[in-house]
Amino acid sequence: MIISVPATSANLGPGFDTLGLAIDLRNEIRIKPSRFLSLATHGEGSEFPRIRKNTLFLNIFNKHYKRLNGKHSAFRFEFTNHIPISRGLGSSSAVIVSAITAAHAAAGVKYNKREILNQALKFERHPDNITPAVMGGFNVACLEGERVFSKKHRLPGYLRAVLVVPDRTISTRRSRHVLPKMYPKEEMVYSLSRAAYMTALFMSESWDQLRIASKDKIHQDRRMKMMPELFEIQKIALDNGALMSTLSGSGSTFFTLCYEDDAERIAQNLSKRFGHFRVLIRSLDNHGVTVKS
Repeated sequence: MIISVPATSANLGPGFDTLGLAIDLRNEIRIKPSRFLSLATHGEGSEFPRIRKNTLFLNIFNKHYKRLNGKHSAFRFEFTNHIPISRGLGSSSAVIVSAITAAHAAAGVKYNKREILNQALKFERHPDNITPAVMGGFNVACLEGERVFSKKHRLPGYLRAVLVVPDRTISTRRSRHVLPKMYPKEEMVYSLSRAAYMTALFMSESWDQLRIASKDKIHQDRRMKMMPELFEIQKIALDNGALMSTLSGSGSTFFTLCYEDDAERIAQNLSKRFGHFRVLIRSLDNHGVTVKS
């Protein structure tokens, strides 16, 4: 069987730990019965021993597989990674979601995506990443106890994501430390109002006001100061017709949403200025995690 899970872009400016969407940039895991455990890793991160070992995936898979059928079976796992590692595109969430889904599929146990999502919450407490990885599309999510409550909207085919992937990372732990413990009320109202407005715009497909709705005072500028080039990336994207341009997760990738007709121009201008960074044009994803037999 083949388990496939998309990349995600979380926060989307003011939607801190709440808003996220799925991007058609997928990791795949092929699973076959085997007499003994074996694995192979290709693509993003395959040069690093930690990624090649896939310890996180195996630990989660084995835990859930045994929980579901009480057995410990051997499999051959072949990982093909297309999601950049530690770049704010949900690579860790993809591992978690794919491992839980794979365990259910390998055990032959029926499941629904809401169950997968709530199981993933035990390993990743930020629903803005795991929710679009499971559900696909644009999602607004919140936590209540040990459950994720979310609402999805399918994204139209005429939109594109332009991703600028820098040649270095921004540590998630470090990026959390640059955020203050206390915020002025005015900053909170500023961002809360825009997160609410952005949700309304996505749900009604009113794209032309996203430039206003995607502004933020909670986290984005504070994190972008750790890699000042990101301010210029945002400006170039917006000057060339982007609907919105935001830090993806905690970075370092920058996510730009645009119409299909504008994607190539935006990407070319970004590549011209930042030739040492990767610039990708991708469709958006409405499927989330999938299983093929």
